[in-house]
Amino acid sequence: MDTNPCKIPELPLTSGGLKMPVLGFGTASDPPVQPETAKRAVLEAIGLGYRHFDTAALYFTEEPLGEAIAEALELGLIGSREELFITSKLWCSDAHDKLVLSALQRTLKNLNWNTLISISYTGLVSETWPHKGHWSQQFLLPEAFSDPFHCNNSPICQSGGSEPCLATKEADRVLQGNGILVISYAALGAFGTFYGTNRVMESEVLKEIAKARGKTVPQVCLRWAYEQGIGVLVKSFNKERMKQNLEIFNWELTKEEREKIGEIPQSRACLGHDYTSVHGPFKTIEELWDGEL
Repeated sequence: MDTNPCKIPELPLTSGGLKMPVLGFGTASDPPVQPETAKRAVLEAIGLGYRHFDTAALYFTEEPLGEAIAEALELGLIGSREELFITSKLWCSDAHDKLVLSALQRTLKNLNWNTLISISYTGLVSETWPHKGHWSQQFLLPEAFSDPFHCNNSPICQSGGSEPCLATKEADRVLQGNGILVISYAALGAFGTFYGTNRVMESEVLKEIAKARGKTVPQVCLRWAYEQGIGVLVKSFNKERMKQNLEIFNWELTKEEREKIGEIPQSRACLGHDYTSVHGPFKTIEELWDGEL
């Protein structure tokens, strides 16, 4: 383990007086890795300085994350759990009023944790969101909460696929303009996953900047996101790449470099065929995009 861990800058959240490390460690893998592999990667990450960890029941990494945190405490890598910022996700299969509380309790048990910093929704928000206050009273959630909908309890952060080649700039602008922190879960394109592409790593603009600055393409992308005020989740179980992803805070992109990145043609992450159904509100791709195809 490193004896001089990186100090990752933090971004203030608009509720609860919390701060979130701007660079977080993701634990999703496609296909899922063995629990021991995930646990060792989290331990390595804590030793390097990562303090924000993202998981989900669907990733099968909640328990390995909880075990790694317990071991990190025993080893003295962290002084207390309060040093960490943990996020998980309520999946669509549990996004129903009568299932939510038990699902959150399972997550806390898996993590061996008392509270979650935030929970992301994937499901019936109109049915489950109104009960957020009840969950808070059940000691599950502090004020921090994550969701793409603006309701009585407004969200403080929203995860998305922000990366230099993805058309999320307008959404990012609107979210940030309303005091909602944007968190990118696929800043490097998520190549190798069913939804990912290699357009980031193959971008000639990014390659040119990386070569000129003596950096890697991922470092340029992560630095770009940081300078946009965007939080980023990175996932690599390779220790050297885990270290490289942290080496973005002691240098800056030039104005010209930022402008070049800003001119990279934008594209959609996916057309969204999975969100259309003859039985649903959007029966065709054309209806889903409302004339924006």
